[in-house]
Amino acid sequence: MPMKFQKPMLLGLAAALALIVASARAEIVIAAIGPMTGPFEVFGEQVKRGTELAVADLNAKGGVLGQKIKVMFGDDRCDPKKAVAVAKDVLNQGVKFVAGHFCSGASIAASDIYNAEGILQISPASTNPALTERGFDNVYRVCGRDDQQGTIAGDYLAETFGGKKVAIVHDGRSYSKALAGAAKLQLNSRGMNEDMLASVKPGKKNYDDFVAKLQMNNIDALYYGGYHREAGLIVRRMREKGMSTSMISGDDLATQEYWKITGAAGEGTLMTYPRDPRKAPAAKSAVDTFRKAGFEPEGLTLHAYAAVQIWALAATKAGSLELDELTKALNSNVFKSVLGEIAFDGNGDIKQPAYVLYEWSGGKYAAR
Repeated sequence: MPMKFQKPMLLGLAAALALIVASARAEIVIAAIGPMTGPFEVFGEQVKRGTELAVADLNAKGGVLGQKIKVMFGDDRCDPKKAVAVAKDVLNQGVKFVAGHFCSGASIAASDIYNAEGILQISPASTNPALTERGFDNVYRVCGRDDQQGTIAGDYLAETFGGKKVAIVHDGRSYSKALAGAAKLQLNSRGMNEDMLASVKPGKKNYDDFVAKLQMNNIDALYYGGYHREAGLIVRRMREKGMSTSMISGDDLATQEYWKITGAAGEGTLMTYPRDPRKAPAAKSAVDTFRKAGFEPEGLTLHAYAAVQIWALAATKAGSLELDELTKALNSNVFKSVLGEIAFDGNGDIKQPAYVLYEWSGGKYAAR
């Protein structure tokens, strides 16, 4: 009789062991999406590096909820249509969380897809206010907002260039228009009007015609809502023409790629940017690891790390990967991240935005 049941018992034990092994090997698939190629690939590299290290650090400690994490990368080239296609693709591959996107237009377009499928999205870099003001409960960001950057810039323009000529310019993209709009609103609220309001077409080889207009209008300060490539070309041409017009812009200029374009012509450029996350005590280990690997974690690298880190902390607190449980955890806790302590408001924006003015000098940028 005992022999009769021995084989089924062994089979049952083997099946149980197989389930245990399968569980131990199970992976949680997440995605990190940004401009991995194209004109903004320097930022895609930051997203990739930050995400990779965050995943490696988490897996070294056992992963999340007892499962290791696997990350897949998507390339949206900062294009909204491409972002939608990439979002659909990663969801078809079973991702449970998306760290992304980088550009605001891409994040906003893709957020419709994630919302419909109940997938958490935490952007490391998309600053357009509209991203978190659409009523979606699955969308968060670990960076600040354009209206906060623009407010600081508008105040600076009003306080520094009163009685002088100011131009406010953007390139028509979501990020750019939000920056310029917020700066204009704040400048006007301080009782000062811009002398020139214009837009430029992104991606051109030169902006000689635009710079000529600035010179013709005797512009003393240019607030440029846009990206580092165009800003760099404009500044370089202004200096070549002997113009002393001040350049003030947003956080996209926080990359060495800007200085590669301008060289010494970029001296004195001002930009709004969060307090340098590399100097936060909580970031020391990650920063040391990056530097030992020969990579400087500038720009939004640590924000990408933090997006993954906070998702993992929320999942651990919730004991679940389900969106409803994750959002409860995100909305009711303070998270210790590489950026410092982070808490979210009802929109999914961080409660601790801390933009300050930075200045480029000698090929480096530092807070004033």
